[in-house]
Amino acid sequence: MVTFTLSLLALIVGYFIYGKVVERIFAPDNRPTPAVSMADGVDYVVLPGWKIFMIQFLNIAGTGPIFGAIMGAKFGPSAYLWIVLGCIFAGAVHDYLSGMLSVRHGGAGLPELVGIYLGKRTKKVMLVFSVFLLLMVGAVFVYSPALILGHLCGDSLTWVYVWCVIIFVYYFLATMLPIDKIIGKIYPFFAIAMLFMAVALMWVLFAKWPSLPELTDGLDNLSPKSGTIFPCLFITIACGAISGFHATQSPLMARCIKSEKQGRPLFYGAMITEGIVALIWATVSSYFFYGGAAAELGVPATLQAPEVVTTVSSGWLGVFGGALAILGVVAAPITSGDTALRSARLIIAEFLHLEQHSIRRRIYICIPVFAVTLGLLWFNIADENGFNIIWNYFGWANQTLAVFTLWAVTVYLVRKDKFYWITFVPAVFMTAVCTAFLLTSDTAVGLPVVVGNVAAVVAVVLSVVLFFVWKGRRKVGGATGD
Repeated sequence: MVTFTLSLLALIVGYFIYGKVVERIFAPDNRPTPAVSMADGVDYVVLPGWKIFMIQFLNIAGTGPIFGAIMGAKFGPSAYLWIVLGCIFAGAVHDYLSGMLSVRHGGAGLPELVGIYLGKRTKKVMLVFSVFLLLMVGAVFVYSPALILGHLCGDSLTWVYVWCVIIFVYYFLATMLPIDKIIGKIYPFFAIAMLFMAVALMWVLFAKWPSLPELTDGLDNLSPKSGTIFPCLFITIACGAISGFHATQSPLMARCIKSEKQGRPLFYGAMITEGIVALIWATVSSYFFYGGAAAELGVPATLQAPEVVTTVSSGWLGVFGGALAILGVVAAPITSGDTALRSARLIIAEFLHLEQHSIRRRIYICIPVFAVTLGLLWFNIADENGFNIIWNYFGWANQTLAVFTLWAVTVYLVRKDKFYWITFVPAVFMTAVCTAFLLTSDTAVGLPVVVGNVAAVVAVVLSVVLFFVWKGRRKVGGATGD
């Protein structure tokens, strides 16, 4: 619990100190934001700051900081270091700068931003990459809550299909309607429920003050079967430390903020909050797997992440806690799925230069988007290993998206003669992580760990050399936009 307490304090201090440093480097000003200058009543709508924070938090969170932290806790105390350092110096920086760049470029989506700073060819790659990632999120986050709700209705597969249809109809409405009609109204409620559950569990942890594995015990991997700490830990805990998916979601809120100076609490602050949630669940899981909580609750310590959530919440917080747990594991993925598909609609519309004020033109894009998502959902249901296959590819693709985002933001900072090291270092590190994971993962190439690590070093050296060669040759005033 000492490590948890110090980590919690570090995240809070990180927001006020390093968050301010990052804000000063970017230098927000009083220029009109897209929500004001491009208001259309559909996607560009000024929303209250507190509501934007809640929506942004739920958009980027979903079940990521819960399930990822539960699985990541098996790697031991090193999970604490990754959540704290990753969140403060990589994830929150990534979210803030990608969100603010979107504000500066009229609410542009991630592929558009990457195209501006990394070139048109990279933009096309990112278009396909990011849209497919978003559709995978939409498909995965239909089936998992439908399974839970179906079991609550009687364990019949028919009920699972019924809930899939209901969730899909909701997705369609949330993707099509103006952002303040559904998302702006229900997201704050779900976000408050998720935060309340996390705070309640933290209160129980402090009250119990269990004996847990601490950083002073070493950084040994407590579950070798989960993979090696490098690179597997850095893929397993994504949303609680850094996640490329966030860069696809931040433009949604970049179209809704009234002032650039809201950026630090809304983008950097939402990510720090997610890091705190991940930290709480990592500690709960450490207690569950290694501190005796499983025995106290009368269950085996081999439960999967969703079962850990419901067992711990109902066991520690009673009936109310159980209801919150169900709300969390059902509502959180649904609210990530609908905004993922909304982001896909906007990214495609931006690429095709198709305005979205007209309902008819929104439908033009939604039909193929939902058709592909249905295909992925069918694969998810038909293949018993479908969920795991899609999720594994999502995990790697998610962090690869963060690599592209970090390099794009680094190029922006260089072009503006700003302190680029705040994104350069995380970009280099995540390049190594994604290279090693792609080459060593059983769902990808499957090479020996040593080979993957050597390749990661080569990728780092190559990317650093290319970056400094480009930096040395760049022309003065070569930036596009501001």
